Amino acid sequence: MSSAAYLPILIQITLALLIAGGVIAASQLIGQKFRPNKIKDTAYECGVPSEAATRTRFSVKFYVTAMLFILFDIEVVFLIPWSFVYRDFLANHIAILAPMLFFLGVLVLGLFYEVKKGALEWEK
Repeated sequence: MSSAAYLPILIQITLALLIAGGVIAASQLIGQKFRPNKIKDTAYECGVPSEAATRTRFSVKFYVTAMLFILFDIEVVFLIPWSFVYRDFLANHIAILAPMLFFLGVLVLGLFYEVKKGALEWEK
């Protein structure tokens, strides 16, 4: 391969470095300067001082519910491509329905197990 084939990669790396350097330089020039005694006692994002404790603890149920949501959300990531290629697999006589039904069956069993254990109940 000639060196001309690597020219687009060189241009992309150069642009990435220039943009990153520009963002860092702009942050240093026009960003907020670090003043430990001033920043500590000021509201950061909305401008309104907080009235309650800023370090609240979350319940374990919150994290369990979040993990279950992520689990079943990832399931959709597997189902969408399957729905797009199902017709192609069917045309080529490739059995794809049985593995997907097994996958869905395991997910449904997991959902029933969660309901039985009370993992989806917010308060007990």
